[in-house]
Amino acid sequence: MVRDYTSFLPGSGTTRPARRALTTLETLGWGAFFAQQIGVEALAETPPVRVVAVHRSVLDVAGDGIDETIPQRADATVGDWLLLDRAQPRSSRILSRRSLVKRRAPGRNRQVQLIAANIDTVFIVTSCNKDFNIARLERYVALAFEAQIEPVIVLTKTDTVADPQPYIDAARTVSDRVAVIALDARGDAPENMLADWCQPGRTVAFLGSSGVGKSTLTNALAGNRAIATQAIREDDAKGRHTTTRRELHLLPGGCLVLDTPGMRELQLTDATSGIANVFEDIEVLAGQCQFRDCAHETEPGCAIRAAIEEGSLDPTRQLRWRKLQAEDAFNSASLAERRTKNRAFGKMVRRVMKDAANRD
Repeated sequence: MVRDYTSFLPGSGTTRPARRALTTLETLGWGAFFAQQIGVEALAETPPVRVVAVHRSVLDVAGDGIDETIPQRADATVGDWLLLDRAQPRSSRILSRRSLVKRRAPGRNRQVQLIAANIDTVFIVTSCNKDFNIARLERYVALAFEAQIEPVIVLTKTDTVADPQPYIDAARTVSDRVAVIALDARGDAPENMLADWCQPGRTVAFLGSSGVGKSTLTNALAGNRAIATQAIREDDAKGRHTTTRRELHLLPGGCLVLDTPGMRELQLTDATSGIANVFEDIEVLAGQCQFRDCAHETEPGCAIRAAIEEGSLDPTRQLRWRKLQAEDAFNSASLAERRTKNRAFGKMVRRVMKDAANRD
C-alpha cells in the first residue's frame, strides 16, 4: 500500500486544531523543516525514518509503520532523518539537520565523532558532589550553543548535600542565557521541573559524565525503570558506564528523550561561535582593548587585564576561555594543515639539534 504523505508537506491542508493528536512521524519529531526538503513522490518511494538507536554494526530506524534495522554508516547518527531506500539501505539519503552535536573523537586520529542530530533541548547533567566542574559545564554549553540547541543545566543528587545553593550559584556563572535546574532525580521532580522542555513532538537529550543520573532522569520521565542504572564510586563520585549506546526513548507524553553513554573526554572542534557565546562577557571586553591583536597579556590598554585587576573578571575564567579557544583551533585545523605544521616543526627541531651539534 502506498502511503499518503501530503499531510507532512508544508502548506498542505487547512489550519489544524491546536490540540490535535500528532501523527506517527510528528511524534518522532517530523516537521516542516524536513518536509520542505523533499517532494510528495519521493516521500512515497523513500519513506522518512528516524535513526532511534546506534549499535556497532547497525542502525535502528522508525517511521510510519516502519520499525527496522539497517546497516551502520559513518555519516549517520542517532536522531537523523533518512529517506529509506529499501533496495539499498546504505544509500538512503540523510536529510539536512536542524542541529548536530559532535566532538573530536577520543584517541590520536582526531576524527570528528557525531553524537546526535536534530535535538531541540540538551539537558547538561552534573551532580552536587565531586563530579561538579565548572570547566566541564562550559564545554557542554559551548557544544550546545555551537549546535544551536537550547542548553539547560540540571543539577542532580540535591538530596546528598545540606545546601545545594552553592552549586546552583556556581552553575549560573557559566552563562546568563542558560537555565539552571536543581532536583532529586528520583520521584516526581524531573517530570514536573522539566515539563516545559519535554513537549510532544520535541526531542531532548541528557549529556554528562557517567553516574550523574542521566538514565535515572530518563526513567523518571518515562515513569518506569526500563533503563539500567548503577551507583557511583564513593571515593571520587565517578560513575560507571551503564548506558552503552545512544538511543531515543518515546515518553508517555509524546516527547523523545536521548540517553547517551557518559563522556569522560569532551574535546571541542568547530565550536568557535559556541565558545564565544559562553564567554560573551570576555568577548565584549576583548572588543574594547586598545589593540585589535591584543594577546591580553602585557599590552597597554587591555580591557581584559583591567577587568581582572579591578576584580570584575575572575582570572581563572579567562584562562578557561583561552584554553578552549586553543583546543578548538587545534582540533579544527585540517589534517593537511597539521601535517604541514608538523613537518615545519620537525625541520625546526632538526635544525636546532644540528646547530647545537655544530657548536659542540
